[in-house]
Amino acid sequence: MRPRPTNPVHADRRRSTRLLAAVVAIAALVAAFAGASSPAGAKSKAPKTPTAPAANKKPITLLFGSSGTAETAAENAAGKAFTKKTGIKVNVVASANLSQQLAEDFAANKPPNLFYLDPTSFQQYVTKGVLANYGKYLPNASDFFPALASAFTHKGSMYCAPKDASALSLYINNADWSAAGLTKADYPTTWSQLASDAQKLTNSSHVGFTTDPSESRLDAFLYQAGGSVLNKAGTKVVLDSSANVRALSFVQSMLKNGSMKFPSDLSESDEIPALGDNKAAMIISGPWMQGEMTSQFPSVSYTILPLPAGPSGIKGTLSFTNCWGVARHNSNLGGTIEFVKFLTTATQELRFTKAFGPIPSLKSAALKYEKQLPQNADQARALLAAHPDISVAGATAALNAFNSGLTELGSQSVQSILSSAQTNLQAVVNQDNHH
Repeated sequence: MRPRPTNPVHADRRRSTRLLAAVVAIAALVAAFAGASSPAGAKSKAPKTPTAPAANKKPITLLFGSSGTAETAAENAAGKAFTKKTGIKVNVVASANLSQQLAEDFAANKPPNLFYLDPTSFQQYVTKGVLANYGKYLPNASDFFPALASAFTHKGSMYCAPKDASALSLYINNADWSAAGLTKADYPTTWSQLASDAQKLTNSSHVGFTTDPSESRLDAFLYQAGGSVLNKAGTKVVLDSSANVRALSFVQSMLKNGSMKFPSDLSESDEIPALGDNKAAMIISGPWMQGEMTSQFPSVSYTILPLPAGPSGIKGTLSFTNCWGVARHNSNLGGTIEFVKFLTTATQELRFTKAFGPIPSLKSAALKYEKQLPQNADQARALLAAHPDISVAGATAALNAFNSGLTELGSQSVQSILSSAQTNLQAVVNQDNHH
């Protein structure tokens, strides 16, 4: 499923030198993550992983929402491989409406042992005390991308292992790029370059740039400006900051000069067909778009780039993910945790990547992912500068109101849009903190 507004591979034909730089860069950052807390010359000792509850032989049920036959087949294959390894039977159940079925199962006190859980649903369930706090039992817990792990952290503990990931990138129509006289040297790495390219790409046939008018796209600009949505503790909304005003004012400037339009103004449902129908030369989207482009617009050639940095050189994008939720009241808690350990090895995550395309949630697996799919190297690298999409329990109405305000960004006050969203979302956060 696409993250709002609609929720995880074509080719960026980059030269091998650029790909090597990408792999080296991510390797260096992974090494930095691993050794950040160790003084020079010292040998760091990893904390001992606590012993998980013992497994039994009772069967495990995995409930998940499938993106299609490829994902369903991959989950069934993983279940069979785990059964062969441990003797524990896995019942794999694909749900047509995961959120509804999961809510009904918990209401009946018969939750599945293991299930997909998105960040917002995680916030709802973790506060009810129905999730097992099993992250401490994972020997590779520090290997998950920080932005993904933080989406499933509650009171300092990662309750739920990130399953996989996607991040926003910039997608460019190659034919439009060449027709405008632009080359690889013009690929935008800053806001000013993005704005300049968008103007050069705009003509009577298409606009230079579009993306959906939603916080799950435009919030990337907030982080690039040095802003945020919540403070680090998650207790205070900081939407109306000067950095965020600067970010949305930049987007507004492109809307006002005509080099950017929202998809609805192009008579399109979202940014993906806008690129496919050649009504926009650049879009911000995520890897889920690639399947749609392949099936619906196979003749369209495009390039995948990192999102440009903000005015202070800050890189930022949004990450989207699900996790492996484990029910606290569980007929085979130890076995379920063992299954999660199996599912979150680099080997198994790369099997999922090969089967249906998601970016691995493990930094170590992402290195191998880049080698397997070099055209997607920048999408894996993007996770190192990623921030999780907003996930506040009970915030659906507040976020819908924010998105409604963003649709009027071309004509309304940036400050008023942010202030209104600030008030609405803070009320939800206050209620959550009160409970």
